[in-house]
Amino acid sequence: VQLVESVGGLVRPGGSLRLSCAASGRTFEAFAMGWFRQVPGREREFVATISWNGGSTWYADSVLGRSRISRDNAKNTVYLQMDNLKPEDTAVYYCAARYDPSMATDQSQYDSWGQGTQVTISA
Repeated sequence: VQLVESVGGLVRPGGSLRLSCAASGRTFEAFAMGWFRQVPGREREFVATISWNGGSTWYADSVLGRSRISRDNAKNTVYLQMDNLKPEDTAVYYCAARYDPSMATDQSQYDSWGQGTQVTISA
């Protein structure tokens, strides 16, 4: 499956941003999706994951309560809504597809990745 993230951008602290990721090439509703992020010099880290039908979600502690992952299988798209953004949320954000219906937090469980989109939180 091919994944293309929306453009991130520059957001002020306390602001909100919604990322989207469009999938093509395979049956989108057959697999779970995830969002990860990476800061230069650090390992890529888990942000959020959602099961094939959106019935189950899981979040990293760092974004819990400030983020919401969702999906629209009719549009082959997964979203990440982030609110009350902090400077430490600055990173390249990646969406990923797991060729399995159940969600996962380990990046090694994912099979396809988007190219990444830069999100910068700064005043």
